[in-house]
Amino acid sequence: MYSRDMPSLTKKMKKPWAWLCAAAALVVAASLVAFSQYVRLETTSPSAARAQATSTARTLSGGVDCREAKCVALTFDAGPSEHSARLLDILKEKDVPATFFLLGKRHIEKYPELVERMADEGHEVANHTWDHKRLTELEPDEIRDEIERPNKAIERIVGRRPTLMRPPQGRTDDTVHDICRELGMSEILWSVTAKDYKTDDSELIEQRVLDQTERDGIILLHDIYDGTVPAVPGIIDALKERGFVFVTVPQLLAPGKAEPGKVYR
Repeated sequence: MYSRDMPSLTKKMKKPWAWLCAAAALVVAASLVAFSQYVRLETTSPSAARAQATSTARTLSGGVDCREAKCVALTFDAGPSEHSARLLDILKEKDVPATFFLLGKRHIEKYPELVERMADEGHEVANHTWDHKRLTELEPDEIRDEIERPNKAIERIVGRRPTLMRPPQGRTDDTVHDICRELGMSEILWSVTAKDYKTDDSELIEQRVLDQTERDGIILLHDIYDGTVPAVPGIIDALKERGFVFVTVPQLLAPGKAEPGKVYR
């Protein structure tokens, strides 16, 4: 039987509901902040980069004019790895250039001969930081170190410094932009991803790329996973059948040129 001296059941229930509402509000607020940061990220498309070029600018070597051709850029993150030699064999056989965003620790330092081969065979050698740390969570000096260490390692091997950098997980902000500008680096994101870090199913990886690729696409793959390299021949053949021409990221932007501190996608 209910008594006036008994604690109110509704009062007891209000406290847990209040906590749940507060927690939900925090989640929504955090999501809105993350979303707003993503929305505020200013990126330049390949077509916009080409349009901004001066009328006297020339296309890069390779003879492909992406103002006329239906171009696409194949890019690989986080190598070199034990799979990279096979990937380079495939690219050579298919006569396809690619852009490699390389990691320093356990990759560049472990496979310097593959870095050299990438450069020798006409691929663009670029920077993916030293240890794949989220740059937006680091202090400025730590960001510089993450970017400069692979730059120096690559320069020792191929004789030139990279000018392109892909931030791990695509996480970047104004501090990263400013430091990249200071170091002469441009940031390159992507417009196509197979999420090959979640599956070793080569057929699924291939299909995801084919479903998303359009003109001026920048395709993100990782040559460190078992399912990715086996998917590459099918991706190349199918896109060639659709009339796509494969180029490096600098060729995709030509006659424009990636500007330090800017982000391209």
